[in-house]
Amino acid sequence: MTREQRRVAALTQLRHLKISSLAEAATLAVLVLVAVPLKHFGAWDLGVRIMGPIHGFAFVAYVWNVWQTGTFAAWRNGDLARLVVSAFIPLGGFLNWPWLVRQTAIRTRAIASEVEVVR
Repeated sequence: MTREQRRVAALTQLRHLKISSLAEAATLAVLVLVAVPLKHFGAWDLGVRIMGPIHGFAFVAYVWNVWQTGTFAAWRNGDLARLVVSAFIPLGGFLNWPWLVRQTAIRTRAIASEVEVVR
Protein backbone atom coordinates (compact mmCIF):
# COMPACT_ATOMS: atom_id res chain seq x y z
CA MET A 1 0.00 0.00 0.00
CA THR A 2 1.46 3.34 -1.01
CA ARG A 3 1.69 6.30 1.31
CA GLU A 4 -1.16 8.11 -0.46
CA GLN A 5 -3.37 5.03 -0.26
CA ARG A 6 -2.72 4.78 3.50
CA ARG A 7 -3.71 8.44 3.92
CA VAL A 8 -6.94 7.98 2.01
CA ALA A 9 -7.69 4.75 3.89
CA ALA A 10 -7.14 6.42 7.27
CA LEU A 11 -9.52 9.28 6.50
CA THR A 12 -12.07 6.88 5.02
CA GLN A 13 -11.99 4.74 8.15
CA LEU A 14 -12.46 7.81 10.33
CA ARG A 15 -15.45 8.84 8.22
CA HIS A 16 -16.95 5.35 8.57
CA LEU A 17 -16.37 5.47 12.33
CA LYS A 18 -18.13 8.83 12.62
CA ILE A 19 -21.11 7.57 10.63
CA SER A 20 -21.36 4.34 12.59
CA SER A 21 -21.08 6.26 15.86
CA LEU A 22 -24.06 8.40 14.93
CA ALA A 23 -26.03 5.39 13.70
CA GLU A 24 -25.36 3.44 16.90
CA ALA A 25 -26.27 6.38 19.11
CA ALA A 26 -29.43 7.18 17.15
CA THR A 27 -30.70 3.59 17.12
CA LEU A 28 -30.02 3.21 20.85
CA ALA A 29 -31.82 6.49 21.54
CA VAL A 30 -34.87 5.39 19.53
CA LEU A 31 -34.83 1.99 21.20
CA VAL A 32 -34.50 3.28 24.77
CA LEU A 33 -36.47 6.53 24.52
CA VAL A 34 -39.27 5.49 22.15
CA ALA A 35 -39.62 1.74 21.62
CA VAL A 36 -39.13 0.52 25.21
CA PRO A 37 -41.56 3.05 26.75
CA LEU A 38 -44.15 2.17 24.09
CA LYS A 39 -43.71 -1.49 24.96
CA HIS A 40 -44.11 -0.99 28.71
CA PHE A 41 -46.63 1.84 28.82
CA GLY A 42 -48.50 1.32 25.57
CA ALA A 43 -48.41 -2.48 25.30
CA TRP A 44 -46.92 -2.12 21.82
CA ASP A 45 -43.88 -4.37 21.49
CA LEU A 46 -43.48 -4.14 17.71
CA GLY A 47 -41.12 -1.19 18.11
CA VAL A 48 -38.73 -3.20 20.27
CA ARG A 49 -38.92 -6.19 17.93
CA ILE A 50 -37.96 -3.94 15.02
CA MET A 51 -35.47 -1.59 16.67
CA GLY A 52 -33.72 -4.27 18.73
CA PRO A 53 -32.11 -6.06 15.78
CA ILE A 54 -31.46 -2.78 13.95
CA HIS A 55 -29.61 -1.44 16.98
CA GLY A 56 -27.80 -4.76 17.39
CA PHE A 57 -26.49 -4.53 13.85
CA ALA A 58 -25.53 -0.87 14.33
CA PHE A 59 -23.70 -1.73 17.56
CA VAL A 60 -21.71 -4.57 15.98
CA ALA A 61 -20.85 -2.36 12.99
CA TYR A 62 -19.73 0.41 15.35
CA VAL A 63 -17.50 -1.87 17.43
CA TRP A 64 -16.03 -3.30 14.22
CA ASN A 65 -15.29 0.23 12.96
CA VAL A 66 -13.71 1.17 16.31
CA TRP A 67 -11.49 -1.89 16.09
CA GLN A 68 -10.51 -1.30 12.45
CA THR A 69 -9.87 2.42 12.83
CA GLY A 70 -8.09 2.07 16.16
CA THR A 71 -5.72 -0.64 15.02
CA PHE A 72 -5.05 1.02 11.67
CA ALA A 73 -4.37 4.40 13.27
CA ALA A 74 -2.55 2.87 16.28
CA TRP A 75 -4.74 4.65 18.82
CA ARG A 76 -4.15 4.23 22.53
CA ASN A 77 -6.13 1.56 24.36
CA GLY A 78 -7.75 4.28 26.48
CA ASP A 79 -9.17 5.94 23.37
CA LEU A 80 -10.53 2.63 22.12
CA ALA A 81 -12.05 1.87 25.52
CA ARG A 82 -13.67 5.31 25.62
CA LEU A 83 -15.30 4.73 22.24
CA VAL A 84 -16.61 1.27 23.17
CA VAL A 85 -17.82 2.21 26.67
CA SER A 86 -19.70 5.21 25.31
CA ALA A 87 -21.72 2.84 23.10
CA PHE A 88 -23.34 1.43 26.25
CA ILE A 89 -24.54 4.87 27.37
CA PRO A 90 -27.68 6.24 25.74
CA LEU A 91 -26.65 9.17 23.55
CA GLY A 92 -22.98 8.40 24.31
CA GLY A 93 -22.15 8.15 20.63
CA PHE A 94 -23.25 11.74 20.19
CA LEU A 95 -20.80 12.76 22.92
CA ASN A 96 -17.98 11.16 20.91
CA TRP A 97 -18.78 13.23 17.83
CA PRO A 98 -16.64 16.29 18.77
CA TRP A 99 -13.71 14.01 19.68
CA LEU A 100 -13.98 12.18 16.35
CA VAL A 101 -14.16 15.48 14.47
CA ARG A 102 -10.99 16.64 16.28
CA GLN A 103 -9.24 13.37 15.39
CA THR A 104 -10.21 13.83 11.76
CA ALA A 105 -8.91 17.41 11.78
CA ILE A 106 -5.64 16.33 13.42
CA ARG A 107 -5.11 13.58 10.86
CA THR A 108 -6.03 15.86 7.96
CA ARG A 109 -3.57 18.54 9.15
CA ALA A 110 -0.85 15.92 9.60
CA ILE A 111 -1.45 14.61 6.10
CA ALA A 112 -1.46 18.12 4.63
CA SER A 113 1.78 19.08 6.36
CA GLU A 114 3.38 15.79 5.33
CA VAL A 115 2.41 16.37 1.71
CA GLU A 116 3.88 19.88 1.80
CA VAL A 117 7.14 18.56 3.25
CA VAL A 118 7.39 15.88 0.56
CA ARG A 119 6.86 18.38 -2.27
